[in-house]
Amino acid sequence: MPQVTFIEFNGTRHEVEVPSGTTLMRAATDNSVPGIDGDCGGQCACATCHVLVDPAWAERTGARNASEANMLEFVDDLREQSRLACQIMLTDALDGLVVAMPEGQH
Repeated sequence: MPQVTFIEFNGTRHEVEVPSGTTLMRAATDNSVPGIDGDCGGQCACATCHVLVDPAWAERTGARNASEANMLEFVDDLREQSRLACQIMLTDALDGLVVAMPEGQH
């Protein structure tokens, strides 16, 4: 089971363990991680699951697809490492993944 660390903007860490095949967004919402709302239910139709992927994990989480890139245009703090958590499927290869939440999500 992959373990993921979510880091709030204030530095508070939340470590969760979820089954492979769970989206990063669902890992956060199912474990009450503050700052990840997932208002659209993981349909890539909002940006309430915006996370910043630690650069060490960027290649393993994959590239943004066109829908995700378009939706990210609506976030206040768009960065190179910005991703939508609903678009990252957790696998055993992502065990240890670290993501942070931008300031606007708390």
